Amino acid sequence: MSRRHPGRGRLTVAALLTALLTLPAALLAQGPAHAADYRYWSFWQQGKGGAWVYATQGPSIARPDDGDVEGFRFAVSANSGSAEKPRGAADFDAICADTPAKDGQKRVALVVDFGTPDDAPGGEQPPKRRTACARVDSDGTTADALAAVAKPLRYNSSALLCAISGYPKQGCGEQVSGKESGGKGDKSESAKDGDGDGGPSVGLLAGVAAIVALGAAAVWQARRRRG
Repeated sequence: MSRRHPGRGRLTVAALLTALLTLPAALLAQGPAHAADYRYWSFWQQGKGGAWVYATQGPSIARPDDGDVEGFRFAVSANSGSAEKPRGAADFDAICADTPAKDGQKRVALVVDFGTPDDAPGGEQPPKRRTACARVDSDGTTADALAAVAKPLRYNSSALLCAISGYPKQGCGEQVSGKESGGKGDKSESAKDGDGDGGPSVGLLAGVAAIVALGAAAVWQARRRRG
């Protein structure tokens, strides 16, 4: 007959109860699996070969060179990795063909894509995509170029670009619900109600249930040994 070690059952129970308390908290800390969607103007710069590259600076800081092509796209997306690029061809020579060079100034070709009706705020219709050649001082920013050809512009208190040529009339980088974003991101409205992506996942609930069952079995085994 093997010798029993007093306290071994208590140690096992204590360890499992610790896991019971800490593991669910760790799982909950992971948060929702999907990022939320936002409706906003994204800023792009044309790189080599005419490819659009998401700008690393805001339009009020970026200072393009003469001959650069820059674009803006209004859409619903979660981040720069999923943002929609400006559509259509964008060639400096074509856009600025009727805007001659001038000493002390530079020309910047701009593409303004107002997006699709699906991305528009409720009750608004996006204008057609447009291009324009802006001529600004040699040290001018992209915001200066945009202001020269696409007024009125609207910014919020954090200098986030909210509207180009008055579109949209309201809102600025607001989070949208899953219904508005076509199911591409989190259903933020459902999450507020405890449903959808904002609630606990099936995997999380299954993990918690498994730990609870394991802890109950350990308690039962410890009581059996003491009996």
